[in-house]
Amino acid sequence: MSAEPKKANLLQSMVLGGTSAVFAVNFTHPIETVKTRMQVSGLGIGPTVSELYTKEGIGAFWKGIFFAYGREISYTSIKLGAYAPVRDWLGAGKDAPFYMKFLAGAITGGVGSFVGNPFDVMKTLAQTNKDKSLPLTTMVANMYHDQGISGFYRGVEANIMRACVLNATKMGVYDLSKGYITESTGWSRKDVRTAFCSSFVAGFFMTCTVSPFDRIRTNLMNQPTDKKIYNGFIDCFAKTIQKDGFSSLWRGFIPIWARFAPQATLQLMTIEFLYGVCGFSSI
Repeated sequence: MSAEPKKANLLQSMVLGGTSAVFAVNFTHPIETVKTRMQVSGLGIGPTVSELYTKEGIGAFWKGIFFAYGREISYTSIKLGAYAPVRDWLGAGKDAPFYMKFLAGAITGGVGSFVGNPFDVMKTLAQTNKDKSLPLTTMVANMYHDQGISGFYRGVEANIMRACVLNATKMGVYDLSKGYITESTGWSRKDVRTAFCSSFVAGFFMTCTVSPFDRIRTNLMNQPTDKKIYNGFIDCFAKTIQKDGFSSLWRGFIPIWARFAPQATLQLMTIEFLYGVCGFSSI
């Protein structure tokens, strides 16, 4: 009889979470760039992709990728990698109520978003920047000159709220889905089919709950470096609805889903694979 796989500790799990996230972002970053451009321009998918390609070239779809790497190493290593250890610390095992799993996801998502916020800000600015002659180092210098350290934490409230909702939905739904799928199919929790189906379901629900927070975060982070248009989350929320309507909070829903579904699938399947290779138990 084989021994029960051991559980990864917090540091081990965070390293594996960060590794899986850096791998996944290479494939999903172009989709996020299109989504971000759509949110600030109001254009549809077709015109946005066409304008980005014809005016800035194929490489523009990967604008801000180095900031994205920094974000994944800091933010996602915590929100994804720390989930299982925090869940277990809270006592939210397979028979625990769903809100305990959501709480674990919200905690790791919120902490991770605060740590990774500077990378998020610079990534958003890089993705929306249309000036090919403006180096990334100049963008960072301008931000620091105009707003100081606080500039790198613009939109942090929206980002924390977004991350809490996102990770609670992502990890909570993923964890719960694995339970339902194993019961109905007989597949094990570490089966690749279980991970794939559960992560795809999580990607859809993430899009539904996170889109409004994502739109507000983009607006806050995309403000000019030399002035503020919005005074915090509530002000930005009200002005966005007043200007573009309530439904605009879900602007870019399709590219957000197109990013979340494969990103959640790639991240979760990769970390499950790495857990297995290292001899650790699955989520």
